[in-house]
Amino acid sequence: MNDFPATAADPDVPAIRPSLPESQPAIPQKFVELHGWGRAGSSMSHLAQIDSLADAVSALRTSGGRGVTPRGLGRSYGDAAQNAGGVTLDLTKLDKVLAVDAASEPATVTVQAGVSLDALMRTLLPFGLWVPVLPGTRQVTIGGAIAADVHGKNHHTQGSFGNHVLSLDLLTADGEVRTLTPTGSPGVDEGGRLFWATIGGMGLTGAIISATVAVQRTETAYFSVDTDRCSDIDDLMAKMTDGDDAYTYSVAWFDAVTRGKHMGRAVLTRGDKATLADLDPKKRRDPLKFVAPSFGTIPEVFPNRMVNRLTAKAFSEFWYRKAPAHRVGELQNITSFFHPLDIVAEWNRVYGPHGFLQYQFVVPFTEAEAFRRCFEMIVTSGHLSCLNVLKRFGPGNPSPLSFPMPGWTLTVDLPIEHGLDKLCDALDAEVVGAGGRVYLAKDSRLGADTFRAMYPRLDDFLAVRREVDPSGLFNSDLARRLHL
Repeated sequence: MNDFPATAADPDVPAIRPSLPESQPAIPQKFVELHGWGRAGSSMSHLAQIDSLADAVSALRTSGGRGVTPRGLGRSYGDAAQNAGGVTLDLTKLDKVLAVDAASEPATVTVQAGVSLDALMRTLLPFGLWVPVLPGTRQVTIGGAIAADVHGKNHHTQGSFGNHVLSLDLLTADGEVRTLTPTGSPGVDEGGRLFWATIGGMGLTGAIISATVAVQRTETAYFSVDTDRCSDIDDLMAKMTDGDDAYTYSVAWFDAVTRGKHMGRAVLTRGDKATLADLDPKKRRDPLKFVAPSFGTIPEVFPNRMVNRLTAKAFSEFWYRKAPAHRVGELQNITSFFHPLDIVAEWNRVYGPHGFLQYQFVVPFTEAEAFRRCFEMIVTSGHLSCLNVLKRFGPGNPSPLSFPMPGWTLTVDLPIEHGLDKLCDALDAEVVGAGGRVYLAKDSRLGADTFRAMYPRLDDFLAVRREVDPSGLFNSDLARRLHL
């Protein structure tokens, strides 16, 4: 079934296509302050609204010495989509779903890079189709999901977003659009090197224009969820180790405030897509309904230190106690199971004007003791976090800069305050020593040497980047900070 027009991913389209004449006029730009979702480390950039491929090529050819960087909905937490003094390409207007093929196996969708996961889900569900990987928010563009190789609750079973990309169209520094696939094509992308450098490449190989993604089938828009309260970090890790493989999706919220014998107490939720037979008669009448409630927008009124010991302890106690000690087969909708924070827009404002740092790391399963040391360092540091996530990763993919590896991954949101840099530096040392790494889509403060120690295939990425963009036209605050 295909209710949409054919796209550039079709086999009869050349792998490298001429872009546009050299005479394209410059497009209007606004000199604005941009920041990541953590709202720290902003910079001023010339923001160019990209409405077409012609606009994108024009912006490349008139960019000046600081280069260009692609930007979607701004949900990377740090400086990946900022370009101080240069041009930032706002790609959110490239938001068309170009093709849905529900009859093929696997089913596929072809979209422009500015389509959000929210819009994609709304498009796919009436076809009985489902996005294969969802991060913690659906307010992420397809281009951003590819560039950050986002992961979700199902990495241990289905990998990261890049694993499901069948092809992508990449605008490179020479003004050409290249169609890339995972296995590559002779004379265009030998062995898929440029494709895999673009997956997780943080927008530094070019601007993703469109992509074709393999999607999954579903009977409903609901999930059958099992919940368990865990008494401490050891109880949590044991339950996940023993039981995660029986579920498609698994994630745990843990308490990062309580110390003593209940340190690391947690709420573990695991589940699978619900079938029609799982639904009650009322839900069965509209099984693919997308439930996305909204409680408005957080106003810009919160002071710094809103997250303090009193509020963090109260929140953690409430969140732990409200969960059932043990419940099996609860039906949850998409928002409840995947994206509870999307219920309130601009929730990051709660942290006040100074913003916050989201620190996410992964260490191999064999380094469980190092993981526990990192966990204890965070809990006993005096720096407070309420939104804390623990997951287990499965195998990574061929991308040299993709974050996931088989192991434990932990995420905490820490308000920006005095002494946070010392905690993060100490965590970095533990993570490096354990052969782990920090996620670039969350990072805003790593140094170049530490980053290199975390990503052993960095030189593979740099070799591809220099081949496709020898003058470094695609650049960003993150790239300059990490010497990319």
